[in-house]
Amino acid sequence: MNYAEIKTYDVANGPGIRLSLFVSGCPHRCPGCFNQQAWDFSYGKPFTNETINYIIKELSFPAYAGITFLGGEPFAKENQHDLLLLAKKIKETYPDKNIWCYTGYEFERDIMGYMYDKWPYTKELMSYIDVLVDGPFIESLKNLNLVFRGSENQRLIKLPETLSSGRICLWEKEI
Repeated sequence: MNYAEIKTYDVANGPGIRLSLFVSGCPHRCPGCFNQQAWDFSYGKPFTNETINYIIKELSFPAYAGITFLGGEPFAKENQHDLLLLAKKIKETYPDKNIWCYTGYEFERDIMGYMYDKWPYTKELMSYIDVLVDGPFIESLKNLNLVFRGSENQRLIKLPETLSSGRICLWEKEI
């Protein structure tokens, strides 16, 4: 896996102060995407053990609420294994920090309807994610007033509650 950027002290991609990992590679190629350079799977830098160690060390600062995976496409088959290794290490080291993940895939159709049982890492990766922002960015549905998403079709899904209950549980902004 390659990554495009690691953004420290990010407040735009989830609640609180976050570390954001922008992975490379995206099959969706949504018109109006803010990060088109990350569509190419070979863009950016190789994701290595040193990258994982850097992220783990950076997250030791108490100001961080958690980490956000975005891209590119974190749920692309090519990216799941390395993100699983990172997510597992984060939850082992910092069980109170949350993990958010943005995906252009639709939860019911793409992830649960196909990947969950067919791809080797999807199910375990999902077990470490607290909130999944699903759905492609749709330029005609762009709304700058939305919290932590770009277009009105996207949802903020509380993954543990959704998986345990069998129904979609949405994250609501806490005031």
